[in-house]
Amino acid sequence: MKNDIHPDYKKTTASCACGSVIEVGSTKENIKIEICSKCHPFFTGKQKLVDTAGRVDRFRKKYAAFNSLAASKK
Repeated sequence: MKNDIHPDYKKTTASCACGSVIEVGSTKENIKIEICSKCHPFFTGKQKLVDTAGRVDRFRKKYAAFNSLAASKK
């Protein structure tokens, strides 16, 4: 293996948006992350539904006329 070609690998901290601080090994210092295992829905068991720009409401409005038309034909 060649000497002096690899970056320095050192211990640093990764700070999550939720406030959690984790000590990890990396070539960068003071890493900032948006989500970690303490706040990710898969690990916490809490499912969060994020409705971006009202997509669910737009879907319901789009097909409301179709549902009312189908109900009136019966």
